[in-house]
Amino acid sequence: MSLLEVKDLHGGYGGAPILNGVNMSIDIEDIGVIVGPNGAGKSTTLKAIFGLLQVTDGSINLDGDEIASMMPDKLVPLGLSFVPQEFNVFTEMTVHENLEMGGYIRDDDLSDTLEYVYEMFPPLKEKQKQNAGELSGGQRQMVAMGRALMSEPKLLMLDEPSAGLSPRYMMEIFETVVNVNKSGVGILMVEQNARQALEFATKGFVLAGGKNRYTGTGRELLDDPEVARSFLGG
Repeated sequence: MSLLEVKDLHGGYGGAPILNGVNMSIDIEDIGVIVGPNGAGKSTTLKAIFGLLQVTDGSINLDGDEIASMMPDKLVPLGLSFVPQEFNVFTEMTVHENLEMGGYIRDDDLSDTLEYVYEMFPPLKEKQKQNAGELSGGQRQMVAMGRALMSEPKLLMLDEPSAGLSPRYMMEIFETVVNVNKSGVGILMVEQNARQALEFATKGFVLAGGKNRYTGTGRELLDDPEVARSFLGG
């Protein structure tokens, strides 16, 4: 059984359908990347999995538990973390305080996980007493990812982690995603820099019109001329 199994997922906002039959599976060793045009349902898929919008049909199974339409506060203890694209840090709190907030569901010692996060994101250790709002965009993204890792998730979902970042920070974030995955955390991410993300994806999902158009390894999708022509800019 996969860590995450999404089958024939339908849902949307206020009764308006956006997802029209999304299917995907992610194992703990996977980096899954969702790409596609604007309005394809990419971010909506992550929000549906994380209980942020109504699922009208289909199933979402996380490590053996059916979680469709469960609320986020029930999902985090099951091993699911989600980093939204915007408003993903507490700007008036220090880096360290942001990270501690990520461990709010835990009643054990956070020190080992804090050290793991600081090893994963060395700039954060240097700036741990600085307010998150004073950091660069790339460093704020590191704080958001680090806070999500504080709950010790099995699966980390990221919505456009490289949005608005310089090429240097984009590659740093991508390298960190690979390292987090190697540490034993499954990854499912939406990414606008599709070519770069598919280079390291073990699984890729091209969505259009709220459903899968193509599914394969990252390399298979990059090598598919129809995918390249229609979705990757030639």
